[in-house]
Amino acid sequence: MKITVDFEECLKDSPRFRATIEEVEGEVGELESKLDKMVKLCIGMIDAGKAYNAANKQFVNGIRELAQQSAKDEVIESSLTKFAESLQEMINYHTILFDQAQRSIKTQLQTFVKDDLRKFKEAKKQFDKVSEEKETALIKNAQAPRNKQHEVEEATNILTATRKCFRHIVLDYVLQINVLQSKKRSEILKSMLSFMYAHLTFFHQGYDLFSELQPLMKQLGGQLDQLVVDAAKEKRDMEQKHSTIQQKDFSNDDTKLEYNVDADNGIAMEGYLFKRASNAFKTWNRRWFSIQNNQLVYQKKFKDNPTVVVEDLRLCTVKHCEDIERRFCFEVVSPTKSCMMQADSEKLRQAWIKAVQNSIATAFRDKGDNGEKLDRKSSTSTGSLDSGGEPKERSLKGESALQKVLAIPGNSCCCDCGQPDPRWASINLGITLCIQCSGIHRSLGVHFSKVRSLTLDTWEPELLKLMCELGNKVINQIYEARREELGARKPQPGDPRHEVEAYIKAKYVDRRFVRRPSDEELRNKVVSLSKQEKRLSSSSEHLPPKPPPPTPKLQPSSHGSGQPAAASGTEARRDSLFCPDELDSLFSYFDTSYKLRSMKREDSGIQNSADGSREMLATTPSSNSLADAEAAEPLPMPATLPPPSPCKEVVFYEPKEYSPGLQLYWASCAHSLPDMAEALAHGAEVNWVNTEEDKKTPLIMAVHGGSLVTCEFLLQNAANVNQQDAQGRGPLHHATTLGHTGQVCLFLKRGANQNAADIDEKTPLSIAVEAANADIVTLLRLAKMNEEMREAEGPYNPSGDETYQDIFQDFTHMASNDPEKLNRYQQYDSQKP
Repeated sequence: MKITVDFEECLKDSPRFRATIEEVEGEVGELESKLDKMVKLCIGMIDAGKAYNAANKQFVNGIRELAQQSAKDEVIESSLTKFAESLQEMINYHTILFDQAQRSIKTQLQTFVKDDLRKFKEAKKQFDKVSEEKETALIKNAQAPRNKQHEVEEATNILTATRKCFRHIVLDYVLQINVLQSKKRSEILKSMLSFMYAHLTFFHQGYDLFSELQPLMKQLGGQLDQLVVDAAKEKRDMEQKHSTIQQKDFSNDDTKLEYNVDADNGIAMEGYLFKRASNAFKTWNRRWFSIQNNQLVYQKKFKDNPTVVVEDLRLCTVKHCEDIERRFCFEVVSPTKSCMMQADSEKLRQAWIKAVQNSIATAFRDKGDNGEKLDRKSSTSTGSLDSGGEPKERSLKGESALQKVLAIPGNSCCCDCGQPDPRWASINLGITLCIQCSGIHRSLGVHFSKVRSLTLDTWEPELLKLMCELGNKVINQIYEARREELGARKPQPGDPRHEVEAYIKAKYVDRRFVRRPSDEELRNKVVSLSKQEKRLSSSSEHLPPKPPPPTPKLQPSSHGSGQPAAASGTEARRDSLFCPDELDSLFSYFDTSYKLRSMKREDSGIQNSADGSREMLATTPSSNSLADAEAAEPLPMPATLPPPSPCKEVVFYEPKEYSPGLQLYWASCAHSLPDMAEALAHGAEVNWVNTEEDKKTPLIMAVHGGSLVTCEFLLQNAANVNQQDAQGRGPLHHATTLGHTGQVCLFLKRGANQNAADIDEKTPLSIAVEAANADIVTLLRLAKMNEEMREAEGPYNPSGDETYQDIFQDFTHMASNDPEKLNRYQQYDSQKP
């Protein structure tokens, strides 16, 4: 063993010994620093390894879930399960490797540092101390005077004792140094060798594991080659079949619908029919009907339990219906109810009538049911207003929405990468997207982009109109105005995702390509929009309606069709869309069903407020006639119907400062969606407040502009539906005052607070009552009762009543597609004889 410090040399305490000691102490200090660093790095490696193992476990769990989802495919399930097991074994091997690293490096080296280096430091302290004492004794001995014998003896004795102690300490210190130097080599090499053997074991185990897995992988590789060939063949066969079917003549395809009592699935006949609902509005909905197990049933969706129309076909009859406006109708009548249905053609109607008749005959011949009964959990409609199984399907879905949106210029390709045939859209931007770009947009967050499918999601009419008023061409002119100027490359189909993502973030989040307008351009834009608003307000459809001639009462329309009733030879205003019987049934339904539901939960401490709702109904006029209002006297009604309080004429004042918020403000009033989108791109706050005009917001100005689509655009971009102006009036107040029924319906759907009162303590309901606006009164009352029912039922029915939702869907559909039916007053001048 090589001796670092010589024992003989240390007794001499020579300068050579002192230099060696100093060198050794420096090396030991550096060694301690390196060992501490190595231990810390080892701890970091182990922590990172544990994080890697945790992420790897999640990945393996994902493989297992994918295998479970592919349970119907035995090859995929078994292969993925085997792969997951192998990867889990590798995770276990990794865990063992990190445990061994902790034992061999972290623990072992830490022990060496704490024990051996600590002993070295203690020995060094003793050595330094005795060295100082020796130096002091030597100096004192040298300074002892010759003539003072007792001092000489004392100094000599102290020097002798100190030298003896020094020799003992220095020998121990040198021994400690030599042992440390020797042990250093063995401890470090032992630790690292153990760690390397752990790696050797890890890789051997991994090699053995995947050697066992290799035959399966080779087998799958061979199967994959065959699968690729089979897939190509299947694709050719399907394309050929597709081409063959496409060339067929389907003009007489409805004749193929025939009654087959011996069908394998027990369904004698099935197909789509329109069914008239039994509620007050007699709406028609398309349902999938089938004759099975001696019953006539229908489904809205395949997963839904079938709703039984006729329990036993032996007890019913079927007949043609020629006394209604719709064509190809027939009726199935049972002892308890009847069901009106409509086929798509006369041939289909005859086929269904014949099928029902044959089923009746077969049922009598068989004298009973041969199959199991259907699940009776879904019952037939009771004929009341509460037809829970018949929600309205006014909204567009699938190909209808797709065709309308893709017909807009520029929408046939993805707005961001140009991929043809996009199937997704951003509803707050008004653009179409491919599936990759839609995923990137969704990752931006809904405050930047709200993504919806053009084929899978349901589209409300106002949202569809919003999409049709914007489009890729309009939005790209705003968000890519400076792209070519800056030399930015627009992504192409097939580009890497990270490049497309970077471009989309630069475009919509950073708005890097938006051209910022100069102060003069912004001023010209605002002035132009204000003038455009004045032109709109001067047209007949934006003028405040003139008051009708004095009429003591309003007569209800004969059919509740929304046409105005005659009064003294003139038509003052149209009546409510609801006839009196429908309204009585409607409010009775809400009141009765609310009481029934509240009574069921009395034991739970839920208070019944239906009486309060009913009292509120008594204080508002009936929806159709002033005769009902006069009978409900708590609120005095005028002898003539006053016109709605018109809004003040919008006057453009020269503002103190022109801003994107002011542009959004006037563009909302002028119904200019491209200018609104441009203002938002320039940084306009959607809830911007015009302090110079009673603190009105863009949403309130959209109400004054009379456009439902403009309101929808602002709401989709996070406009506050309850933000009030200086008079304490929110958008719902203004829409009610102006008689904009469609906007009232939209705001109520979006959570507008109808209980909010302005500075005159007027709520939207009180304003609608004073103006005698039957439809808005009806909507507000229904919304109020639906809210009370929802609060009382709590978690039992968080979405409220289905009939309420159906009514609001009807109003939404009418406001978007037939808005003239919602005009509060007829233009009196055009009705003069």
